[in-house]
Amino acid sequence: MSNNIKTIGVLTSGGDAPGMNAAIRAVVRVGISAGLKVKGIRRGYAGLLEEDIIDMTAESVSDIIQRGGTIIYTARCNEFKTPEGQQKGADILRKHNIDGLVVIGGDGSFQGAKKLAGLGINTVALPGTIDLDITCTDYTIGFDTAVNTAMEAIDKVRDTSTSHERCSIIEVMGRNAGYIALWCGIANGAEEVLITERYDHNEQAIIDNILQKKKVGKRHHIIVNAEGIGDSFGMAKRIEAATGVETRATVIGHIQRGGSPTCKDRVYASIMGAKAVDLLTEGKSNRVIGYRGGEFVDYDIDEALSMTKDVDQYVYETARRLSR
Repeated sequence: MSNNIKTIGVLTSGGDAPGMNAAIRAVVRVGISAGLKVKGIRRGYAGLLEEDIIDMTAESVSDIIQRGGTIIYTARCNEFKTPEGQQKGADILRKHNIDGLVVIGGDGSFQGAKKLAGLGINTVALPGTIDLDITCTDYTIGFDTAVNTAMEAIDKVRDTSTSHERCSIIEVMGRNAGYIALWCGIANGAEEVLITERYDHNEQAIIDNILQKKKVGKRHHIIVNAEGIGDSFGMAKRIEAATGVETRATVIGHIQRGGSPTCKDRVYASIMGAKAVDLLTEGKSNRVIGYRGGEFVDYDIDEALSMTKDVDQYVYETARRLSR
C-alpha cells in the first residue's frame, strides 16, 4: 500500500442508479480492511463545496447493498464546473486530509474527477448511470436494474393493451442514449423501437406498419420510445387519428432509477468499488474503471472521455427484424 494514501473519500454525483450503494459499501469496507480511513461526501460535488463530509465505518454501510438510490445522496453542481469551484473542492479535500477520492457517476462526474486529479487529488471514477452511455465500458452501475424495471412495466402495459386492442407507446428513460429502449424493444417484443441514435422521424412509416399489421389481424401494438425522442402523447394522438386504432401513451419515468438492484448490479458494483480502492492504494490517479471483454479494467480518464460509442448496428437491425 502506498504510504501517501491514508484517508479516502467517496461521493456519488449526477443521477442516482441502483447499485451505487453496493459500490459505496465496497469502497468503505475494502478501504477499512486496507487500513485506511474512509469519509463519505454527501450530495456529490455540491456537498463537497459545503464540506458535508462524514466519517464512515463498516457498520455505516451495513444492510445497504439491497437498497436503491444512494445513502450519501447525490446532486448536480454548477459551481464545481468553474475553476474556482474545482480549486475550492481540492482545498477542502486537503483540509479533511482526504488523499484519494472515489467518484461514482457519469461523464459529467468524470470531468470533475479529472479536474481534481489535475489539482493533485488522487481520483478514481466508477461508471454509475442507468443509461449505459459511458463509452469505455460495456457495463454501467444501474443499467441492469433499470432495464429490468422497464421491461416488467412494459409487460404490464402490454396486458391491458392486448385486452383493449390498443396501440401503446411506452416512453422509457434515455435522453441521449437508446440502450434501455433498444433492449426493451427486443425483450418485450415491440413492433417499433424508437431511439435517438437511429430514429428518422418518419412517423408515416410507423402508421403504415400498424395499418399493415391490422390488415393481417394484429389487434395490439407496442411502440417503445426513448425519452430523447419524447412527444409520446402527441404521437399517440396522431397515430390514433391516422389508423383508427385506439392509442395510449405511457411514460414510465423515474421508477426506472429506483428499486432494489439486481444481482448483477450488486456484484459488479461491489467489484468496481473494491478495484477503485486497490488502484488508489497503488498510487494510481485519474483513472476510470470499466468492464470490457468479460474483465474489469481501468483507463486514464482523458482516454475514456475521448472515446466514442454508438449502439450496435447488428443489435438494432435484429430488433427491427424481430418486430416484423
